[in-house]
Amino acid sequence: MTDRTVYSEDILAVWCSKNDRKSQKYLYETYANPVFRLLFRYLGNESDVDDVLITGFTKVLKNIDSFKFRGKGSLMAWIRKIMVNEALMFLRSKKEMSLIDNNEHFQIANDSDPVSDLAAEDIYNLILKLPAGYRTIFNLFVIEGYNHREIANMLGITESTSKSQLNKARKKLQEKIIKTKTGYELG
Repeated sequence: MTDRTVYSEDILAVWCSKNDRKSQKYLYETYANPVFRLLFRYLGNESDVDDVLITGFTKVLKNIDSFKFRGKGSLMAWIRKIMVNEALMFLRSKKEMSLIDNNEHFQIANDSDPVSDLAAEDIYNLILKLPAGYRTIFNLFVIEGYNHREIANMLGITESTSKSQLNKARKKLQEKIIKTKTGYELG
């Protein structure tokens, strides 16, 4: 295969499983940037992201035989799942993800839209400033699309804790957005 070859996901997985170095390099170069951004949303620090990125891609290549092609995008979905799990394991190992099991729920007022004037990059940066536990559940639910039962199973918590932490994350994010827009901190 030439350096200009564009691999289809299923063929790329097959070649990687055969330890073809060019294919493995292509896989890394193709997916490293989006995976880096994904991991950064969870970890919020480049050094930690680099560590998890290496560990994650090592696991991807080690387990590429278990990948099942299910159409375009399925390889990235499979890699994302591995990387999210690696990020969660990393957070657990550093004990940065503190979750409080309670049933307290917060509602966010819908009468104003503080997000409308902020750029996506500003919101992304505010999400990174959330505490690790809030940020993790926010990312899993809002961005990755997991439901509360799946999050509870992944993190070893109850569904009500997942819901509560998501509500708290949203409230905290709303406070950060309002502070960014107005320069004033809430209560």
